[in-house]
Amino acid sequence: MEIDWKNLPFGYIKTDYNVRTYYRNGKWGSLELSSSEHVDIHIAATALHYGQQAFEGLKAFMGKDGKIRLFRWEENAKRMQNSARGILMAEVPTELFKKAIYKVVRMNKRFVPPYGSGASLYIRPLLIGSGAQVGVKPADEYLFLVFVTPVGPYFKEGFKPVNMLLTKEFDRAAPQGTGKYKVGGNYAASLTSMKKAHDEGYANVLYLDSKEKKYIDECGPANFFGIKDNTYITPKSDSILPSITNMSLITLAEDMGLKTERRKVEEEELSTFEEVGACGTAAVITPIKTIVDDATGKAFNYGDEPGVVSTKLYNKLLAIQTGDEPDKYGWIDIVE
Repeated sequence: MEIDWKNLPFGYIKTDYNVRTYYRNGKWGSLELSSSEHVDIHIAATALHYGQQAFEGLKAFMGKDGKIRLFRWEENAKRMQNSARGILMAEVPTELFKKAIYKVVRMNKRFVPPYGSGASLYIRPLLIGSGAQVGVKPADEYLFLVFVTPVGPYFKEGFKPVNMLLTKEFDRAAPQGTGKYKVGGNYAASLTSMKKAHDEGYANVLYLDSKEKKYIDECGPANFFGIKDNTYITPKSDSILPSITNMSLITLAEDMGLKTERRKVEEEELSTFEEVGACGTAAVITPIKTIVDDATGKAFNYGDEPGVVSTKLYNKLLAIQTGDEPDKYGWIDIVE
């Protein structure tokens, strides 16, 4: 199969193998290698009826030295364990998580995009309740599966500023709900507002908190950050997914001499930022050009080009992920 590495969408392309294992009788089984793109699942599986489902997203990068690099996979393992605890699923042990992602990357090595292509191998670990229940209660059987697919930029614009729609009409997650877990229901809840934004020409949605409609919450499927007064500021909330990219950017910002703050950010503060962006595994950083308040039509403008700080952070993180700069943080692991 010929792949145009430089023009890959952020979408699904079939690869050679995935890996999977079941939790049965109180323990995880051995990893199975599969070439099937399908899962045989019971019609009463809790994943289908009661939303017992969590997933992760991470990337593998080919360096110019020909080595494949994984970025902070242990944080993904921890976050999946936290999601599992949040909705009462069997947790995937860190060592099993590692074994699965290393095996699936090795077995699909030919799909790791070449260095310099701007593409990467996206790794999708998935945990679902596969056991049958008709009553509302946790399953007694779980499936952990990892597949991979080569991807290009999440936004087709790449590292270019996009327009965002700020919505008060929709909620992504309830206070004290599942917002801080990486579970499918949060994304299902965002589909209607995202379609509205896309239909109106926006790249994505900026949500406010569900309780007071006053504070910045998630930025579509990513975390929000703003730059002002030499400070990197990102919202603090129990309904925001803890982004591994955001965590990494905070460390890099501090090393660049910026102050950092994780706190509540009021909507009115949007007018005071010099730069704003969304950050996450898929896009790393997406600079934001304009935020338009859907209720009032008020627009917050940040310029047609990526900001200086956002550009520095983006380039630094990407250079560490691809091996172009040394990793002094211990974030990178090589897949031998």
